[in-house]
Amino acid sequence: MISLFPCRNLSHCQKSESESQLSVLLFHISQQAQGAMENMLRMISEIDQNAVGILEDIEKCRGSALDRKGVLEEEKQQFQQAAYTVLDMLNNGGGTLKS
Repeated sequence: MISLFPCRNLSHCQKSESESQLSVLLFHISQQAQGAMENMLRMISEIDQNAVGILEDIEKCRGSALDRKGVLEEEKQQFQQAAYTVLDMLNNGGGTLKS
């Protein structure tokens, strides 16, 4: 007589079938997790590259701002010196009109 079940013990066959299905399910889940991890690593790499570019831009702007601040300070000193010179001239009578 030919058995319809290749296993002699039905509960053992069902257990093996369940384990096989579970193994397939775990394999698929691990593949999905691996894909998600690879995507996250790519995104992290992109973020790091963008962060480096942003930091470089910030440093350039900081340098430009410091340069501009230096120029403005220089101009301020020149205007102050000119104002002091004019005040000095007025205080010493050099700026009065004589007719």
